[in-house]
Amino acid sequence: MAKTRLFRLGLALGSVFMVVLIIVYWDSVGTAHLPPHTAFSRLHTPGPHPSPGRAAVEQLTPDMDEFLENLLGASTKQNVLLGKKTELPPLPASRRPALGSVEESVRGYDWSSRDAQQGPDSDGRQAERRGMLRDFCANASFVFPTKERSFDDIPNYELNHLIVDDRHGIIYCYVPKVACTNWKRVMIVLSESLLHRGAPYRDPLDIPREYVHNSSTHLTFNKFWRRYGKFSRHLMKIKLKKYTKFLFVRDPFVRLISAFRSKFELENEEFYRKFAVPMLRAYANLTSLPASVGEAFSAGLKVTFSHFIQYLLDPRTEKLAPFNEHWRQVHRLCHPCQIEYDFVGKLETLDQDAAQLLRLLKVDGQLHFPPSYRNRTASSWEEDWFAKIPLAWRRQLYKLYEADFVLFGYPKPEHLLRD
Repeated sequence: MAKTRLFRLGLALGSVFMVVLIIVYWDSVGTAHLPPHTAFSRLHTPGPHPSPGRAAVEQLTPDMDEFLENLLGASTKQNVLLGKKTELPPLPASRRPALGSVEESVRGYDWSSRDAQQGPDSDGRQAERRGMLRDFCANASFVFPTKERSFDDIPNYELNHLIVDDRHGIIYCYVPKVACTNWKRVMIVLSESLLHRGAPYRDPLDIPREYVHNSSTHLTFNKFWRRYGKFSRHLMKIKLKKYTKFLFVRDPFVRLISAFRSKFELENEEFYRKFAVPMLRAYANLTSLPASVGEAFSAGLKVTFSHFIQYLLDPRTEKLAPFNEHWRQVHRLCHPCQIEYDFVGKLETLDQDAAQLLRLLKVDGQLHFPPSYRNRTASSWEEDWFAKIPLAWRRQLYKLYEADFVLFGYPKPEHLLRD
């Protein structure tokens, strides 16, 4: 009995020593020995643990992420709390967005098929976009808030837009108003994170919109801390080195117009109470406002685009809370100077970029990107939308979004900014 107790005590102490050794090792070495973009491999069933010597730790270094995830009891297919499969209450699924969703039904989906065959980077477009990002991030004369901070300096809550698919080794930073609903659908299919009648979804368009934006559906970086604690940043860095990272962007001013149209021109109860009411009080001098958006619209009380721009430029706005994700700058959502993206897609070239990306990810035989919609917010509309916005406001607004224009290669809208 005494020998058994000693054996168990020794085993427990050995396990504790192993964990401490790994923590010390990672604090001093980090991911320095990991080659960038190492091919993703699935977890294997671990054999007997090696003795906790330095040679053993060095031997584990190339697959340290797999070792750590095994040590922490994680699995790429079933991550409790993080990437677990979720069975949500059934909704009538359709191969096309439900007409009951005002947000989707007004957009005018284009169901015609488009053949956008293209090599991995046959026209050099991706090399140019990534190169521009690297150059401006390294350019000391180009300065904007948060540019110089390191990845470790980014608060956890600012990593909630980075969606991880461990099955295929993909990280997607979603940007609202840039086809993110359908890219989230694609990520759900790839990660098999959502079940319908006991089976994962296979067609992105079968996933109801109500579930696409449910935060419990996606494994995001900001959830790592809850499971991995001290290991969370190390695992993030490992995945950032090994996985393929992508985002999609859009002309910043056109994105703002699109955000305004979908959140303030349509009846949206949440946005009415949280944003429209304060805007109408502050910039329209209205004190008594209806309790519901339906009543407000019936009474002709709507936020104008001018009110919206005033709200964005008002220094009091971000003293209360950061910009809502629908109009927050892309560089604040996706941190392109701290994360080196492998693919930068644009809404303006969505069909070609989506087809190219799915081939790059080697999943083009598994699914197709959902049909794009003929977006009614076009670049040619900018002059009409900004016609009643004072020139001084336009210039301030450009300064507010200048980093997005420059980093992602959108030309400065001189026609809106000159006398």
